[in-house]
Amino acid sequence: MREIDYSNYYWQDDEVRLRAIQAEDWESCYIGGFDTPASRFLQCAIELPPTVSEAKKFAEENADFSSTNRRIMFTIEHLNAESIGGINLNSIDERNGTFSIGIVIDKQYRGKGYGTRAMKILLKYAFFERRLNKFNDYVLEGNEGSAKMMKKLGCVQEGVRRQVWYINGQYLDSILFGLTKDEFIEKQKEDGELK
Repeated sequence: MREIDYSNYYWQDDEVRLRAIQAEDWESCYIGGFDTPASRFLQCAIELPPTVSEAKKFAEENADFSSTNRRIMFTIEHLNAESIGGINLNSIDERNGTFSIGIVIDKQYRGKGYGTRAMKILLKYAFFERRLNKFNDYVLEGNEGSAKMMKKLGCVQEGVRRQVWYINGQYLDSILFGLTKDEFIEKQKEDGELK
């Protein structure tokens, strides 16, 4: 295959690129299942131990945007094509213009801004291509990294749903965040990323 020119590619910035999940991504899914704190924050539960067959099934069912669970699933990669995590657009309500995003960054890549970069790409798509108006999400109590990322993106903490998740013998809160299209545009202008 000829070399691809990514210089004007929509689905990337200066450090990360979003691409379709491929069947070969099963190994990253499998290895990620052993990061219990990340799984707990993402799933709000402790899942059964990971299996190779489940990881392969997940990758196959979501490969090439073929998901039937109403999520648009992506792999996040460095510009050198090394996989560093996953992200998805979900809970899309076309009538009301609302949506959510799920994201996980592999342990060795956390805290470097890759998640924020991937979120900006997907927010831009949701707001400017899908005509959606409001990003709604929550962060599990104790997930300081995700809460920090939400604030960095310009999200507003809209409330707390108290004691809605039972994990590790205790009830934890959901910290609710939201971001409108207009707030996103304003934040992008402030950061010099949108003119």
